[in-house]
Amino acid sequence: MNILKKKSAPAEAIDTTAPAPADYRLPVWFFGFEGVLAAAFDILKAFPSAWPVLLILLAVNITVSLTMMRRRIKLAKALWRGKETRKLAFALIALRIGSHFALNAVGMTVNSAFGHVLFAVAMAAATIGLLAYSQQTAIRALTTAAGPAI
Repeated sequence: MNILKKKSAPAEAIDTTAPAPADYRLPVWFFGFEGVLAAAFDILKAFPSAWPVLLILLAVNITVSLTMMRRRIKLAKALWRGKETRKLAFALIALRIGSHFALNAVGMTVNSAFGHVLFAVAMAAATIGLLAYSQQTAIRALTTAAGPAI
């Protein structure tokens, strides 16, 4: 037996099945669900008969979240653990209530269907934009926590 002869160690197996933090990214259509649900108050004010459609969208959203999006639970937990996401959620609620109170204070209540549709579009856009920003921040944090790729 020659002890001076070096033996090469077998290469370590690389786990290619573990998803990268960027793989947890939520699909764009999921943000659409959230935007519609955020605009539900004004949609119902503009179109009172739309409540069955909103209930169906809510049920689909919950079902999709619990089935197809199951592997993205790590991202969701990271999002809700962060103070920024909770601040954004409360900011959206404050924006909703505050904007209606502010308009009522200056005597410009939103009574028309068109006004409520505008509010619905604005709330949906704000929700989608803030969710996308929050997701990007969480993915960046998860990528940093995962460490540099070799």
